[in-house]
Amino acid sequence: MIVKEDEMIDFCRRLLQTASCSGQEEEVALLLSQTMSSLGYDDVWTDHLGNVIGKIKGRCKGMTVLFDGHMDTVPADPSQWTRHPYGGEIDGGKIYGRGASDMKGSLAAMVYAVAQLKLAAIVPEGDIYVAGTVCQELFEGVALKAVMDEVKPDLVIIGQATGLDLNIGQRGRAELKATAIGQSAHSSNPEAGSNAVDVMLAFLEQAAAFQPETHDQLGKSIAVITDIVSSPYPGASVIPDRCTVTIDRRLLPGEKEDDVMGRYRSIDPSVQVEIAEQMIDCYTGHRLGGKRYYPAWLMELDDPVVNVALKALHGQGIPAKIGSYQYCTSGSYSAGVAKVPTIGFGPSEERHSHIVDEYIEIEQLAKSAQGYYALAKAFALLPRSEKLEQL
Repeated sequence: MIVKEDEMIDFCRRLLQTASCSGQEEEVALLLSQTMSSLGYDDVWTDHLGNVIGKIKGRCKGMTVLFDGHMDTVPADPSQWTRHPYGGEIDGGKIYGRGASDMKGSLAAMVYAVAQLKLAAIVPEGDIYVAGTVCQELFEGVALKAVMDEVKPDLVIIGQATGLDLNIGQRGRAELKATAIGQSAHSSNPEAGSNAVDVMLAFLEQAAAFQPETHDQLGKSIAVITDIVSSPYPGASVIPDRCTVTIDRRLLPGEKEDDVMGRYRSIDPSVQVEIAEQMIDCYTGHRLGGKRYYPAWLMELDDPVVNVALKALHGQGIPAKIGSYQYCTSGSYSAGVAKVPTIGFGPSEERHSHIVDEYIEIEQLAKSAQGYYALAKAFALLPRSEKLEQL
């Protein structure tokens, strides 16, 4: 049991009572920073993007471990909820609120679990960090890059929901923008122009014929159309001269950006296909964003990290099984780009993320804190001679 479990639950509720949509995390960041300091973290700071980082100092003889959580949430419409989305209400063994499962619950658990190293007078061989990052809901792993550039971890533990299982990978995601160009004309005389919507429909018909690849662990490389926009809009008796479609393409390990785009570009060279880009202002005033392309990643089943993590969780009485994320996480950067060993462990289920009346079960929250403590302790006590490459 985590020594300050009641405090942790209260902290989770306060996080939920503090709205923090992407780019608006300042109040949660302050709460997180104050709580880490009060729990005895050796160092707590906020970087230029607004990420909050807490450090438990080690002996500089072991591996550096980073627990990763994000502070931002998707928006919530109170009119659709039966409970206040920022109420942090407890009912029936559950805590309700936007971000309960994704992922303020796990962030609270990580903060308290790692702090317990201090309470237990455990000095880790290497440094242990907990980070609350910004804007993850828009850019998976982009803010995490800034944290990793600073702390240089040997291992990243993602706190996204796993149902207390141990996730070792995920499909990636590419957001593709396909644009067909036509020529405007009066809709009463369509032969005088070229309808961009007709061009796009032909393009999409061929794209739909692509057969997705399948990975035994991660599933299918599916593609889903998420929006279609034509212009001018509204048409007012005008043939559209432009039609843009957004395609959400789920990626498997080894798929490259140029290969993904190339397949769509081969359908009709006149249709422009690019990776979507987006930027947002962080609450600190700095700009964050870039291409919406996030690689897949997968750890090997027999990787020493996986073995140590499973042993630690099982030793805590948590019967974790090997799994993988269906949605995208910041592991796309830590493992997919930076190639740093990455695992996922967290309370609640993926399917509870972003839903109306989002909640987290208190039992899951408490068990996740026990699991985070077990993971922190297991990796914290590994001496340098047993770092990952030598395990």
